[in-house]
Amino acid sequence: MGNLVLMASVFAASFVIGYLLISRVPPRLHTPLMSMTNAISAVTILGGILLFSVETTVAQKILGALAIALAAFNVVGGFSITDRMLKMFHKKEPPSS
Repeated sequence: MGNLVLMASVFAASFVIGYLLISRVPPRLHTPLMSMTNAISAVTILGGILLFSVETTVAQKILGALAIALAAFNVVGGFSITDRMLKMFHKKEPPSS
């Protein structure tokens, strides 16, 4: 139970610190920031997968599965937003007659 409290405390602290830092980022830096959060989410997915390789309680397994699902959602969303933003910079071909 002590580990669960520690993990919840780290999660809450990282949420607050992350929100405070990201809310101060200028809009022109959002694309590089999205790449960084994709990398962090990939590390979160690996950590969640590693959590299933050791003996854990049911609550820890549920939190690990939730972490994997939310991080995967963030990675997929980040790649789709980055792809959409990159398409804005493609030159449009003139219509052929």
